[in-house]
Amino acid sequence: MKYYSLNHNAPKVSFQEAVIQGLATDKGLYFPESITPLDPSFFDKIESLSHEEIAFEAIKQFVGDEIPAEKLKEIIAETLVFDFPVVKVENGIYSLELFHGPTMAFKDVGARFMSRCLGYFNKDKKDAKNTVLVATSGDTGGAVASGFLGVDGVDVVILYPSGKVSDIQEKQLTTLGQNIKALEVDGVFDDCQDMVKKAFLDETLAHKNLTSANSINIARWLPQMFYFFFAYKALKSQNKPLVFSCPSGNFGNICAGIMAKKLGLPIEHFVASTNVNDTVPRFLENGKYDPKPSKATISNAMDVGNPSNFIRIQELYNNDLKAFEKDFSSYSYTDEETLEAMKKIYNTDGYIAEPHGAVGYLGLKKELEKHPNAIGIFLETAHPIKFLDVVEPALGITLPIPAQIDSVINEEKVSVKIGTYKELKSFLG
Repeated sequence: MKYYSLNHNAPKVSFQEAVIQGLATDKGLYFPESITPLDPSFFDKIESLSHEEIAFEAIKQFVGDEIPAEKLKEIIAETLVFDFPVVKVENGIYSLELFHGPTMAFKDVGARFMSRCLGYFNKDKKDAKNTVLVATSGDTGGAVASGFLGVDGVDVVILYPSGKVSDIQEKQLTTLGQNIKALEVDGVFDDCQDMVKKAFLDETLAHKNLTSANSINIARWLPQMFYFFFAYKALKSQNKPLVFSCPSGNFGNICAGIMAKKLGLPIEHFVASTNVNDTVPRFLENGKYDPKPSKATISNAMDVGNPSNFIRIQELYNNDLKAFEKDFSSYSYTDEETLEAMKKIYNTDGYIAEPHGAVGYLGLKKELEKHPNAIGIFLETAHPIKFLDVVEPALGITLPIPAQIDSVINEEKVSVKIGTYKELKSFLG
């Protein structure tokens, strides 16, 4: 499998090269040269397959022969070490819980898969080191820190916006030590992401062998397809159309869902549910893609003004807006609406949704008005404990501390404060 840049001004590369480089030399995101739908018989028998078997079939064409099949199966088995339950919330509406991994966020899957791919590619490079440089608006940092902790030949540098991630999220990326370093940026997520992109294109940093573990990296992005296959497997017996609502920030998750649909997964419709950072909802209203600086909200992992992966979604539809709108809707919600949804879900159904999941629920409810016979699934992308400063006062409850969080909550934060790209470059050396 070859990958090309979506800016169309860089050489095509292999899977390994795309993983290691992260971003193409022309600043473009990598995209697979072809997408071959899976045989219909795969979906006929999906209920009899394990999660590992499903994941292998979904991703093997994108890896090609660059990782032997048995090794790829081993990587998948090490990635999928936790459950992905589909939980009924109310009639016709389910939560797909993606937070049962080591850092209690959906990004555990992509981070674990990518770290093991990179470890495999580095296995024969005794002296070579890669530096994983990543910007986080919340959960990415912790997932990457956990996924890459102790991986030979890889240093990890995480940029996060000071004061704009939750206390638990901050502890997860600033307390591990070893090969993990955290940079606390005076700014917003978009500032962190801009610094990371600039570093990739800085030829004076070529000796650092920089790569990214944000969803711009194909090895972080593509495994997110797995969730949608698992949910289909769980709900197939109901024999109804499926509508998925993804809380959306950088749009990697929903883009992976659309990839799953292109592979033949029967999904009726997608909803990109956003907070007030509404670049995509506005685009669907007026046809103009007009990014604006991000605003801070209680659903901080979605505080993204210029979502990187939206260009991949456009590519999946050959920039055909009509075809895109047939499969895709996007709605925006305020913090006040989000809090009201959290209270409603808890008081009516006894289900504890954190702010991102609540935004997903709101978008799903709106879209299901157009699909009365469908089953709706909203993605719960992080455990409520990661937002206890919002969840507990909103619902009037005290959340028990899960073991994954208890292990870091009292550890000492270690970070380096920076405010400019020059300071980042100086840190990287």
